[in-house]
Amino acid sequence: MAAYPRRVDILAGMSEPAVVHADETLLVVDKPAGLLAVPGRGEAGRDSLASRVQALYADALVVHRLDMATSGLMLFARGQHVHRLLSAAFAARQVAKAYVAVVEGCPLADRGEIDAPLMADWPQRPRQKVDAALGKLSLTRWHVLDRGDDCTRLALEPVTGRSHQLRVHLQSIGHPIRGDALYAPPPLRAQRLLLHATRLALMHPGRGEWVEFTSPAPF
Repeated sequence: MAAYPRRVDILAGMSEPAVVHADETLLVVDKPAGLLAVPGRGEAGRDSLASRVQALYADALVVHRLDMATSGLMLFARGQHVHRLLSAAFAARQVAKAYVAVVEGCPLADRGEIDAPLMADWPQRPRQKVDAALGKLSLTRWHVLDRGDDCTRLALEPVTGRSHQLRVHLQSIGHPIRGDALYAPPPLRAQRLLLHATRLALMHPGRGEWVEFTSPAPF
C-alpha cells in the first residue's frame, strides 16, 4: 500500500489540520482515516477533526461528516449563517461529491447504479442494512477506474447521503470495500478502509460561483 501524502501524515500526528482551502466563508479540510469527524464519547472521543479545526478557526461549524474509517475532504462553514446555507445545499443535493474505493472482485460492467433503500440495523448498530420496505431512498453511481486480478478501483458518486451508504451498497452487490471491518468478510486485505472522499464541488455561498476541491486517494 502506498504511503500517505505528507500533509495527511502531519494531520494524523499533530493538532494542526491539513487545510486544503480557507477563506472568510468556508473551510475544506483533508481528514485522515482513523480520526473521528466530530467528538465522540469518553476520553478516546475527545480528539476529532472538528476539534482540531475549531482550535484554529473558532467559528468553524461541521456541515457534513465522514465515517471515522474514511479519509478525504470535509467541508466546514464559517459561522451560523453560512452553515445554514451550506446545510441547505447538501439537503437539496446541490453539492457534488466523489469518492474512490478499492473493492473486492471485478464487476462485470464498467459502470452502474445501486438503488437500494437503507436503514439502521438496530440489533447490530452502528451497522446499516438494505431494507426495501422500510429503508430510505439511497442511490449510488459508480464506474470502474482500474481493474486488478482480484480487486477493482471504483469512482463513486453518492446521489443521496445515507450513513455508511457506499459501504453497504457495495457490499450488497458482492463487492465490499477492502479494509471494511463492518461489512467486508475476513480477511480484510487492507490495513485501513480503502475509501477516500476525493472531490467536493459547490456554489460558493460568498462568491456566487462554482468551486471545486480535490484530494488524491492515499492508496
